[in-house]
Amino acid sequence: MATSNYGLKVCAGPEELAAKSALAIARTAAECIRHRGTFTLVLAGGSTPRRTYELLAQGEGEHSIDWSRVFLFFGDERFVPHDDPRSNYKLAHDTLLSVAPIVSEQVLAVDTSLSTPAASADDYSDRVARFFAQPRGTLPAFDMILLGLGDDGHTASLFPQADALKVHDQIATWSPPGVLPPPVDRITLTMPVLNAAHQVLFLVAGASKAGVLAEVLSGNANVAEHPAAGVRPKAGRVSWLVDQAAASQLPSEPNG
Repeated sequence: MATSNYGLKVCAGPEELAAKSALAIARTAAECIRHRGTFTLVLAGGSTPRRTYELLAQGEGEHSIDWSRVFLFFGDERFVPHDDPRSNYKLAHDTLLSVAPIVSEQVLAVDTSLSTPAASADDYSDRVARFFAQPRGTLPAFDMILLGLGDDGHTASLFPQADALKVHDQIATWSPPGVLPPPVDRITLTMPVLNAAHQVLFLVAGASKAGVLAEVLSGNANVAEHPAAGVRPKAGRVSWLVDQAAASQLPSEPNG
């Protein structure tokens, strides 16, 4: 992954990581809105982005965003009701959507009330395609996608050795649980969609991520074993914001 469109910033701790990520999102939003009038942002799940969402919801100073021009999506979702504690939507709702002035019509959440995760994935693919006014099979180019990194090297809900990694002709697909909790089925954007983004921002915190982060950033990782290593947008940029604990096994290099 050592390419010209890849950047790394090591933060002192989770609070600095959250502040820098909120700033990066706000600046990208302002630039996109200035040039095209809207900003499309794909939210990540997990615990790491919680504080980032809280800072964005507060909207103070450099973290301020014109939410009337923003459209929000989800990189992955657990196949549980939206009010379930395991739901990525619930995390976003509690920290951001219910606080910032965001209207529901500008939030495209995964419908987990359908009969199966496969049905939810098909429905999400259709609705995202309609938003971008593209025919089914055409990949959307999101302005920014937020991603995390699992201890097993997964990102979004693209797990090691999973069939979802082989899906290249859909916007979203479904996956059974990986080895990490919670043990529920998932809906996820596919790897080609991640790689069609203008910007991808990884947020990684904690010592448990140190080994896998070093492997993914080495450029030698096997994508089937460490799916995050496959996120390499052809025309976009990948940025990594990590805390010192997660960066503890990286080579000593200046922040890029």
